[in-house]
Amino acid sequence: MTTKAKRRYEPDRRDRIIDSALDVIAQYGVAGTTHRRVAEAADVPLGAMTYYFKGMEELLQEAFARLADTMSSQLRTTLEAVKTKEQARQAIIDWACSEMWKSKRNLILAFELTAFAAREPSLRPQLERWMGISEGYLSQHFGKSTAKVLDAFVDGVVMHNIMSSNHITRDEVTEFVQKLTA
Repeated sequence: MTTKAKRRYEPDRRDRIIDSALDVIAQYGVAGTTHRRVAEAADVPLGAMTYYFKGMEELLQEAFARLADTMSSQLRTTLEAVKTKEQARQAIIDWACSEMWKSKRNLILAFELTAFAAREPSLRPQLERWMGISEGYLSQHFGKSTAKVLDAFVDGVVMHNIMSSNHITRDEVTEFVQKLTA
């Protein structure tokens, strides 16, 4: 009598694959991310990858959507509580100087998302939605053009602080935000 192997019931398997894909992207970049590496990191059989995702592009899109949703929800939580212009200034300063940006993993993933979206037009709406959240909340206090510049400024501060040992300090961020929003 043949016994059939018992199938593991893992309702979180798909989510685990997506989270593992982000870990693999952080370690190897988009170009080095393979089904095999993600399956290994997620501790799932390689064949499970095609069960949950049509291909690597779909997996990357879902992983980056998860990243954008996670990061934008943190910002949204902060900005939704903002009632005054001064609180909005403080929120953007806090966001630019956030501990979140001190994580090498988060920084790499943010830049991998940006680079991938530049090459993959289907992901651009996800990136624009992510940028639009902060611009939307900030424009309530500073107008659309200032909000757009503030958002770009935060991206620039983060990029500069990754690439340089001469970091832009919280005091410098505060001074610039005060001038820009005066």
